[in-house]
Amino acid sequence: MKKNFVITIGRQYGSGGRNIGQKLAQALQIPCYDKELLTIAAKESGFSEEILRTMDEKPTGSFLYSLVAGTYGGSQLPLNHKLFLAQFEAIRNIASKNSCVIIGRCADYALEDYDVNCISVFIHGDLKKRVEYAVKEYGIAAEKAEDTVCKTDKQRASYYGFYAGKKWGAIDHYDIALDSSRLGIDTTVELIKQCVCLMNYQ
Repeated sequence: MKKNFVITIGRQYGSGGRNIGQKLAQALQIPCYDKELLTIAAKESGFSEEILRTMDEKPTGSFLYSLVAGTYGGSQLPLNHKLFLAQFEAIRNIASKNSCVIIGRCADYALEDYDVNCISVFIHGDLKKRVEYAVKEYGIAAEKAEDTVCKTDKQRASYYGFYAGKKWGAIDHYDIALDSSRLGIDTTVELIKQCVCLMNYQ
């Protein structure tokens, strides 16, 4: 019996990573987990979904955050760590039940030594094209789009570095790195799909 296979997708903001993940999952006929992961983590951990969404993929290891969260010098484990572990466990539980695509949230790190076949993918792209994508697809005001793209990338990099202890986007941490701004969404999906098939995971 084949092990479950999981495609984890790290992505620069505006690269279409979520769209790619959803289309890939549809092509492979497996579930895709993005924001849905927060709902599952909330149910399994007992934390409110609202607080998980508030802290989703944001760096929270600062002294200021600890004061605001009321955890500095208090409980054994800071709230931000508890929230990360809730997602970490949810990712592993999902992977143990079925093959799937998981977008962001250090999923590649969570499954690094787990008993599943995992393909880690990083989607990146030209900044100008990612800014254009953010305006078109997310409805961000054109004058604020570049700042939003860069700020979100910085948050994701900090979050990944803080919890995974690795440099976000560094090619040696991923099996596949693809430039969606050059390849286009559909070609990027097809290339990842072909990798899954060639590795005999499906």
